[in-house]
Amino acid sequence: MYYTKEYLKRAHREIDTIFRVLFPEHGMAVREEQIMLCHEMLDNLLGRNIALCDAGVGIGKTYAYLVACVLMRKYSLLAEGCSPYEQRPVVISTSSIALQKAILTEYIPFLSRILQENGKIQTPIKAVIRKGKEHFVCDERLMQRIVAIEGKNKNALQKEALLSLKEHYDMDEVSGLSGFDRRMVSVPKFCSKECLKKGSCRYQQYLEHSRDDEMFIQICNHNYLLADGYHRLQDYRPLLKDYRALIVDEAHKLPDAAKQMFGKSLCYDDIREICFYLGKEYQGPEIRKLSGTIRMVLDVIGENHRTRYGLKEEFHMTEECAMYLYEGIQTMNKIIEKLEKKIPKWIRNKLEETRSVLECFFHQDQKYVLHLKQDQEHRIILCASSRRIPQYLDQMLWSRGMGAILTSGTLKTGQGFAHIRKMIGLQKVQRVREYVADSPFEYQRNCLLYLPKDLKRCRRGSQEETEMIADHIHSLICSTYGHTLVLFTSYHLMGNVYQMLRDEIPFPMIEVWRHSPEEITRFKQTDNAVLFAAGSCWEGVDFPGDMVSSLIIVKLPFAVPDPISEAQKKEYDCLKDYIQAVVVPDMQKKLRQGFGRALRTETDTCVVTILDERAGEDGRYHEEVMCALPKCKMAEDIKDVQRFIRNRKGVEYYL
Repeated sequence: MYYTKEYLKRAHREIDTIFRVLFPEHGMAVREEQIMLCHEMLDNLLGRNIALCDAGVGIGKTYAYLVACVLMRKYSLLAEGCSPYEQRPVVISTSSIALQKAILTEYIPFLSRILQENGKIQTPIKAVIRKGKEHFVCDERLMQRIVAIEGKNKNALQKEALLSLKEHYDMDEVSGLSGFDRRMVSVPKFCSKECLKKGSCRYQQYLEHSRDDEMFIQICNHNYLLADGYHRLQDYRPLLKDYRALIVDEAHKLPDAAKQMFGKSLCYDDIREICFYLGKEYQGPEIRKLSGTIRMVLDVIGENHRTRYGLKEEFHMTEECAMYLYEGIQTMNKIIEKLEKKIPKWIRNKLEETRSVLECFFHQDQKYVLHLKQDQEHRIILCASSRRIPQYLDQMLWSRGMGAILTSGTLKTGQGFAHIRKMIGLQKVQRVREYVADSPFEYQRNCLLYLPKDLKRCRRGSQEETEMIADHIHSLICSTYGHTLVLFTSYHLMGNVYQMLRDEIPFPMIEVWRHSPEEITRFKQTDNAVLFAAGSCWEGVDFPGDMVSSLIIVKLPFAVPDPISEAQKKEYDCLKDYIQAVVVPDMQKKLRQGFGRALRTETDTCVVTILDERAGEDGRYHEEVMCALPKCKMAEDIKDVQRFIRNRKGVEYYL
């Protein structure tokens, strides 16, 4: 594509007009960092580069890449040598459902309306969320399910949710739907060509709508993006319409999605699901044979890896494990051969996936890290994590030559992007550009960083450690009059500290365990509250205003060693190299995510405390911590914390 200098100048002038004139007319602040980020994104999209954009909190990166995409298309169509390629859509891939919905229902309609009203575009920006069949209703199966529950004593809320699917074909829009009902009415893996409702099928209509030539933006999650890439690599039918540019928001989550996509696993629930579908095909004898054999394989492997200290996660082949794995493979071969022409293709694929996991463990396939996990009932799960994720990502995404923007608030670790480039297969790609857009928030003025000097070095997990942490948290909560978020890396330590303080703190205390959104909501609605949290609360949760005026990070968030990290360690010459190349960057990324809970708007003020002696001035990781965080004013002792809060908060803060 040939772009004249005049077209490029016009495109960049429009960026300035949009962000400096049009957006402020609708109440949005001018952010220089956001404008520069948009300029950078546009240049890289037009040049078909891959841009790694680390965008600090409050930048407004979503509008930056949306504007860049709109102008890329507009000026591509105007430039000489325009081809049908330039009219292809853009794909925006994210990690969270909340961001996908916000892009579709808030960001794009707002941007589209402003640009149309001011003559920057002639037609609305059209977008659609793409996701897998399991999210949508099959009208034929829905009718069958409704008939099946007639006259039965079904939970009223679940029944109401099921009936509401007559109006909502996207099951994610319905709350209260049971997992069983969801599976029973979802679009099947393969639709029958003889389906009586094919002409009026809402799912087929959704697909037609998604393929509309005027549909400029396709929104999906990282798993769907990777599934589409895998389909293209295998010459299967693509899931997404051919696209010309890729935006990966929340890009730090892409490696995790790839681990899930390219790994293999086998658990008891997998066998139960296969047997359920085989039962619908009247294959009773095979169900008993399959269930009995695979359950025995899992039980034997579990027995061979349990010790008095718990499950040994790294898989080790024993003579007994080998014997039962071999027997499992032979049983699967016989079942697949016998049922090949009697069952649907997708059920056969499930059987072949099960056999593949068994073969992977039996042959100890070196392309995978073999390890074990436990489900909630402490039953064994066989897990095989791919060692070739960077190569797969390169083959499926980067080698296609299109322009791409990868953005997140935590792409950069330490001094650069080396860690993320290695994880996602961009180490040897020449067309990668790196850009850092610092947060516009005034951290020097509005954020106080406190690294206590009197932290004692205690044995991890000891009573002394718990008491020391509890004492510091108590002092900090009282100094800031509640309004506190305490982030833990260990649920066990969190529970112990909470029990120690629950009757000592004069403010409402709330504890968040796994998957407790209602507790987070209660914290937001309670004045002067204190929230103890771990896990997912380190990122993606918004606490604006005085809700969190004190953020306490109890321990530096180093990852817990596991079989995958042990396998990574073997790639390095010495332990020190591994720690600096992998362990420390992972910690810095998680620390930045946690720190991001402190300031959520330009006017927020917050004290951030790290209760880990390794982060202190003389600590082992002091430089790495300071490098990861924005520059803030430092507190010498608890009195500085008290003065900061008194000086920055009004009377209403204490009421």
